[in-house]
Amino acid sequence: MFLNLLQGDQGNPLTAIIMIGIMVVFVVIIIWNSVNNKKRNKEYQEKLGGIKIGYRVKTIGGICGFVVQINDDENTIVLETGLEEQKSYIKFDKQAIYDCAPPKGSEVETEQKKEEKPAEEKAPAKKSKASKKKDQFDE
Repeated sequence: MFLNLLQGDQGNPLTAIIMIGIMVVFVVIIIWNSVNNKKRNKEYQEKLGGIKIGYRVKTIGGICGFVVQINDDENTIVLETGLEEQKSYIKFDKQAIYDCAPPKGSEVETEQKKEEKPAEEKAPAKKSKASKKKDQFDE
């Protein structure tokens, strides 16, 4: 059956070339997706491995809180959620973590902000005509 598809209309070589081209594109897309999935999975595992006590965490269920305990043997974490007078502690599997961030004011967070700043300051903001006129009146 496959050979019949490649032969096409009475062995027309153009049809065979098109069919082979489509199959090659299909195989390339499958390989590319596989490589990207491995890359994303590796980044996710590194993120999970870097979680420490005090980190802000959001679960796949949408629960937000702070990590208060990490158990690597069971592969679980305990989150603290709620307000000052009504705190709750919930135990989750590490795989349930969707996103995490270091605590506010920590060294890790300030380093991340320093890395982001130069990218934002690449292009200086242009002054509009109205702001130029306003500066003339202020002088």
